[in-house]
Amino acid sequence: MKVFVYGTLKPGECNYLRYCEGKVVDACPAIARGQLFALPAGYPAMISGGGRVYGFLLCFADSAILADLDELEDYHPGRDRAQNEYQRESIAIFDLNFKPVDTAWAYFMLPDRVRSLGGIWLPHGRWGNRLFTKR
Repeated sequence: MKVFVYGTLKPGECNYLRYCEGKVVDACPAIARGQLFALPAGYPAMISGGGRVYGFLLCFADSAILADLDELEDYHPGRDRAQNEYQRESIAIFDLNFKPVDTAWAYFMLPDRVRSLGGIWLPHGRWGNRLFTKR
């Protein structure tokens, strides 16, 4: 089971240790289509759309991890979309040369929620991790 992560679940970030350490069987730098925003609360949000978001494709042996990640991201499949903090969707994932490599689950935020939370657009599509800082 594969999940694209771009924020606190990336290797080296705070929630990786709590949710992913010892459960990930592979982690590869990857890109997804979308736009990335920094939220004042200290974590990012991705919305659908043009642009590139840089993160990691995490591969898990056990799909039960989705229940833990859904809880972290305040996503409940049976709840109205507007009541969820994030939405979980299956999306295309690309390597660092932007060649398609796979599909994976990813967590998106609705644009209205990003605006209401004061999101600041990150045009370079990178948040936090030193591996993707601009030189």
